[in-house]
Amino acid sequence: MAQLLHSDTGELLSLFKQTRETTIKLFKPLNIEDAVIQSDTFGSPPNWHIAHVTWFFHKVLEKHGHKIKEQDGHGINLSYLNSYYQRYGNILPKSERGRFPRPTVQQTLEYRKLVDEAVSSFLKSRGLTISPEVDYDITLGIQHEMQHQELMVYDFQYYFQRFPDPKDNYRPEVMESPPLPHPQPQPRPLSPALQKPAGMARIPGGIYTLGFGNGAKAGEDDRKRKKIGFCYDNELPEHKVYLQPYKIDVAPVTNGDFAKFVEAGGYQEYKYWLADGWELVEENGWNAPLYWHKKGKRWIKKDFRGLREIDPDEPVVNVSFYEADAYARWAGKRLPTEAEWEKAASWNEDLQKKTPYPWGDSKPTARHANLMESWIWSPTKVGSYPEGKSYYGCHQMIGDVWEWTSSEYVLYPGFLSRFPEYTDKWAVNQKVLRGGCFATPRGQIRNSYRNYFKPHERIVFAGFRCAKD
Repeated sequence: MAQLLHSDTGELLSLFKQTRETTIKLFKPLNIEDAVIQSDTFGSPPNWHIAHVTWFFHKVLEKHGHKIKEQDGHGINLSYLNSYYQRYGNILPKSERGRFPRPTVQQTLEYRKLVDEAVSSFLKSRGLTISPEVDYDITLGIQHEMQHQELMVYDFQYYFQRFPDPKDNYRPEVMESPPLPHPQPQPRPLSPALQKPAGMARIPGGIYTLGFGNGAKAGEDDRKRKKIGFCYDNELPEHKVYLQPYKIDVAPVTNGDFAKFVEAGGYQEYKYWLADGWELVEENGWNAPLYWHKKGKRWIKKDFRGLREIDPDEPVVNVSFYEADAYARWAGKRLPTEAEWEKAASWNEDLQKKTPYPWGDSKPTARHANLMESWIWSPTKVGSYPEGKSYYGCHQMIGDVWEWTSSEYVLYPGFLSRFPEYTDKWAVNQKVLRGGCFATPRGQIRNSYRNYFKPHERIVFAGFRCAKD
């Protein structure tokens, strides 16, 4: 028996409107010329993003018998907006999206308004109660839009960094200052000058129940599972895995840490690299993380804060799986598996249970993690969120940067698809990332969330922490 994710239609409609408003908040600072450009073949034009997520809701409405016809006002070719769903007919290849700037920006905004009104009308027609299937499908549309909000921010960064003028940049409507890091008790002695978490946490081995939930027994999912909201089908079902004892970094690898690898010739030593990664280093001339440039003896980059010197205490970001893996080898460590990462983030030894967030059961706030609604627009220094650390003392496992794991993205044993072609068809040649980043909406992330990208991709705001046997 499926659970309702929201108590009534009003709650669901409120979340829908809030999410749609946030998307426009991100889109609004763009000039029309910038809104229709595709930054590269791995990205999408911002105008396409906001039209596509609207199309997705359109398809959800059609699934439940609520039709929107051309004579209702949109009058646009919707085949431009199908990303990869074979069941919906014609697909515009991702690499072609920038060559077909249709619908126009004005048409997109009108289309969004039309579908917003249709979703509102559809939900209100259901009265105070909604079926679990409607609840799930609309919520999936909301979560899908949140994913595209984050993807838009990736594209903004990649697009605007090409312009050397620091003033020629994406200017968000709101930008907040990062919190000051707090000194924390350290797992090993440190010099008095070092005020950031360091060292590794020891995690005991044994059986761990991996996936979304709180470890409820089979058959008890709906009766005894603590309600913690939505999850994607690829986070289910919970299943048992066996872990050997291991150690994991209490903080993500920083820019300062990674710079030592760069300066030590890490990009010139094949012995640290997997074969495919070494080919990319040689073919593309990689010599540092994406966006890093050398100016004299300093590393600088242009990001949403302008042209700045690399902060050595912030987590390294925009590195591929190959770069993360090479650093770990150089450091005499390795990347954690996704099960090791999740246990370090979720397990509370005192309570003998999993929690949905490193700090416990409560939803993320500005005190816990650097996520989209913090509006900081960059990673923050390690140690900035002491209230967000896990039971084992691991900092910033939620927010700041996604973290590469060594795990292949495969579907869990007993997987059942809830929305075909959403998470299932991608389970090949991808690596799992965990934890979210500074562009991830708070309403989307949790310890069990499984992101996945190809190992060569660098546009994602990804970093990593290391593990050791």
